[in-house]
Order: sequence, then C-alpha cells, then structure tokens
Amino acid sequence: MGAGATNGELAGRVSDAGGLGVVGASFVPPDEIRTMIHEAREITEKPIGVNLLLFATEELLDLVLTEEPEVLSTAWAREDQDLGGIFARAHDSGAKVMHMVPTLAEAHRAASAGADIIVAQGTDGGGHVGLIGTLVIVRQVTKAVAPVPVLGAGGFADGAGLAAALALGAQGILLGTRFVATEEAPVPDYYKQAIVESDGQNTVLTTVSDSLTGRDWPGAWARVARTRFIEEWLGREPELRRRRAEIWAKLEQTDERGDADQSIMWFGQSAGLIDSIQPAGEVVRQIAAEAEEIMRSQGSHGE
Repeated sequence: MGAGATNGELAGRVSDAGGLGVVGASFVPPDEIRTMIHEAREITEKPIGVNLLLFATEELLDLVLTEEPEVLSTAWAREDQDLGGIFARAHDSGAKVMHMVPTLAEAHRAASAGADIIVAQGTDGGGHVGLIGTLVIVRQVTKAVAPVPVLGAGGFADGAGLAAALALGAQGILLGTRFVATEEAPVPDYYKQAIVESDGQNTVLTTVSDSLTGRDWPGAWARVARTRFIEEWLGREPELRRRRAEIWAKLEQTDERGDADQSIMWFGQSAGLIDSIQPAGEVVRQIAAEAEEIMRSQGSHGE
C-alpha cells in the first residue's frame, strides 16, 4: 500500500495491537516518509516495518534504513536488481527483511538472497498481483523455502483466513484491503465504503492504472474496482497514455467530488468478507481471537 495509503497512524495502531504495522514509503516525498515513521513511533514502542517497491524506489533505501525500522518490507524487484546486496544493507542496519513474491521462482530468489520472511501473494489480492491463486502459491512457497517463515497474502480478511494460512504451513498473513477499510486509513470515505459494499466480484485485473501512472511494474497486473472509469479505458491503454495529463486532472476533480465510479480504487476479492469500517487495532484483535477460536474448535473435533 504505497503512495501514502498506509500512514504512520495506521501502521502504529496495527503494531500496538500486536500485528506488524508497515508504513508504505513508495512514491512519497522523503520528508513525508520520515514524518510517517515518527508518527508510528509516537503511537507504539513495538516493532514497525517500512515498505519499498524496489523496481521504482531503491534510491530511498538509505533514507528508510537511517530511520531504523525493525523490518524492511520489499516487493516487485526487477530482474537486474541485486536482492542480496539490498537485503545485506538492511541486515547491516539491524533490520529484518520481509520480501513479497507472486511466483515460486521469485520465492527461491528471495530465499537465496537472504530474506528473513517471504510473503507469498496470490492473485486474489488487491493492487499489484501475479496470476497464481493464493491457496496454491502459499502452499508452494511454504514447502519450497522452509525453514524460512512465510506469510500468506491475497484474499485474507478475517480469523478464518489466518487459520487457513496456518494450515497451509504459513506463519501468518499480510493484509491490505482489510486495512484500507479502517478508520485510520488515509483514503477517501467513498473508497472505504466501496470496499464495504463490494461482494468481492466487482474487481478486474488490468493495466489501465499503470498506463495512466506510467509506472512499469515488472510482471504485475493490477486488481482494481471495476468502476465506470476503468470500463471506459479497458482496451484503450495507448490513448490513455497519450492523454495522461488531461485524465489525471479529471481524476483529481473526482476525488474532490467523491465520485467512486469515476475513480481508481485498488482492492482485492477479500472485500466480499468486509462489512464494516473499524479501528485498525480492533481488526487485529478480532482476527487473532477468531483464529484462536477456530483452531481450538478444530483441535477439539480431532480428539
């Protein structure tokens, strides 16, 4: 969740409740990155992470590591980037490295480079994803990189999902869409409400958003809400690239009006499991409690 969609307050509340809050530092000015990290530190003394999308923001690595996050979270590296060198710099600063992968090959690459935690992300997720289903990629990666800890991502929103990920061999889950629909998330209210109202079927994999931004995500599709704006530009990406400035200006006006159907909203199929906007800390506690109850119940059934 880059571009400021995960701020210091959201990350701080997640960590303070017992999760690991991760500040999204990509596509954010350096001073704002420092501010977000400091805001998280003011909320909690527990560990926090900072995320960089490596294909576009490797130049921010030194700045982030200077702030001494307990975890450097990374994703979407180009093939020509030196993951081993990047991870070594993080380790030298005292940080653990959590790297997200959409394929088994990328999981092997991350493990060889020295990642401390690997996040196996399925296509169910929101934002930028690969094409393998979460159930398959999580199980593939847990078997392939053991004993490196694995988190599941893509389609998780509740305690049942956490329990399922643990059954697949993962040690936990990474959540995106569920935390967009929280009180602390710095996105418009119409964005949060769209997640709550979604049944999980109104998303689409596309490159429309990347054609608009001009960012070349290596090997990624973007899962976004199927709004009228997205429908209008599906299959017309070359024209969209030609008219970027004009279309950006219209989108900014849309944000001011709060018109969800003329916007780009990145969220995953787990929206179909989300029916309320809650405080982030409450989300963490509810997921943990629900997962514990499910595992306790399932354990008693097996006796």
